Amino acid sequence: MTKSILIDTSKCMACRGCQVACKQWNQLPAEETTFTGSYENPPGISTNTWMKITFNEVEEGGRVKWLFGNQRCMHCTDAACMISCPAGAIYHTESGAVAIDEKKCIGCNYCAANCPFHAVSFDRLTNLPPKCTFCTDRTANGLQPACAAACPTDAIVFGDRTGLVSAASSRVNQLKQAGNPNAMIYGLEEVNGTGMLYVLADKPERYGLPADPQVPFGARLWGALFRPFRVLVVLAVGLGLWANRSQVKEIEEAKKAQKSS
Repeated sequence: MTKSILIDTSKCMACRGCQVACKQWNQLPAEETTFTGSYENPPGISTNTWMKITFNEVEEGGRVKWLFGNQRCMHCTDAACMISCPAGAIYHTESGAVAIDEKKCIGCNYCAANCPFHAVSFDRLTNLPPKCTFCTDRTANGLQPACAAACPTDAIVFGDRTGLVSAASSRVNQLKQAGNPNAMIYGLEEVNGTGMLYVLADKPERYGLPADPQVPFGARLWGALFRPFRVLVVLAVGLGLWANRSQVKEIEEAKKAQKSS
């Protein structure tokens, strides 16, 4: 992994400019939501929302404070989605980002089901798992990822991983000296390193992140047992999903007909 995105949560003010920039650059439509009492909107990652700011309210010393997080694909080195993909549609780019070849994807949904960060969604109409692309279309042309370019506080920075790790270490030391003993770098070693690095002022659980993310055993077993028979597995799963897709389309068409009548 040569490139990373560093998110310093201690600098985040939850303006959600990054969230909007992601939608704008990737031309993702808005979602119709309802107020649930939470400050988060939309409520979770979806096919039309590839990243979102999380609001984590914690009580400490009789006082309430906010810890703002950033949920999205982590671009793992040891990527559960890639390990579990029977079609070989998920791969690492030269920079280390996790990408999906939509032409090879058969819509099995195993990537979304096995992601330890719950950061991959699945569109049952297209049978595709759209997610954060690390803005490879921008970075390949010398531009910052859309989220980093939009951040007004420089809480999101893109660059060489080595330099970002050094900057993150210095920031963690500052936070500890300022009275945050649990400050840490998240993503440095988790699942052998992630493309997304976080400076956290507190324990990862308080940000909604797993303390020790692991590739599910079932994903590794699937990859080990069925990889030699990938072609047969893909054909079998593909036929089943083709039938399911036809049923889903019929249901959607029936719903549209009912609304129009």
